[in-house]
Amino acid sequence: MSTAAVRGAVEVYLDLLSQPCRALHILLNCAKIPHKVRTVALRKGENRSPHFTKLNPMQKVPVMVDNGFILTESVAILKYLATKYDVPEHWYPRQPEKRARVDEYTAWHHSNTRPHSAKVFILEVLLPTQSGSPVDSMRLTRALSELDDTLDKLETMFLRRQPFLCGDDITVADLLAVCELMQPLGGDRDVLHNHPPLQRWRTRVQSAVGDAFNQAHAVLYAIRDRRKAKL
Repeated sequence: MSTAAVRGAVEVYLDLLSQPCRALHILLNCAKIPHKVRTVALRKGENRSPHFTKLNPMQKVPVMVDNGFILTESVAILKYLATKYDVPEHWYPRQPEKRARVDEYTAWHHSNTRPHSAKVFILEVLLPTQSGSPVDSMRLTRALSELDDTLDKLETMFLRRQPFLCGDDITVADLLAVCELMQPLGGDRDVLHNHPPLQRWRTRVQSAVGDAFNQAHAVLYAIRDRRKAKL
């Protein structure tokens, strides 16, 4: 529930074309944490402004400011908010074994789901848009193969036969994963089309977060629709 008028609200600096920003946006709205969104348009270089660079010298989004406390990494921000604020415990469980499952996935995420999903989007959408050159089909084929291997592991190591990645309830791990796996949709590519268990998982995630899902992904849908209109 974004509210720019609430005193003491958490400030978040976001660009919703960024996958981790979308995960954070969904949590804030689902958990009804009072917050103010400060949009940082990466395509306009606003992340390199002096003000933003002072907040995060790495010049990356998201960034959170909570009563002067600045935090710059998406996973840390999600866990901080779920720990500090009165949110349903399922987002980041207190019980040690359940929490460890979320930590296990988020540690794996940065070397697997995130880079492999992002690479497909970069090769199919971002680089051709920026350079005007055609898609490098050989590199894209390799990237899709790497992603498919990651999706297999995601199914067998984490999802298995349970409804969500870390158990019976949705957690911040599901938000991080689903936002990455949605990213190639900007090129009208559904990377889960050969993975029915992950398709069903995505549907459960969408159902669990409701309208917050499509609100966070509106920018990505717009990119997809513009590309389709040009074809």
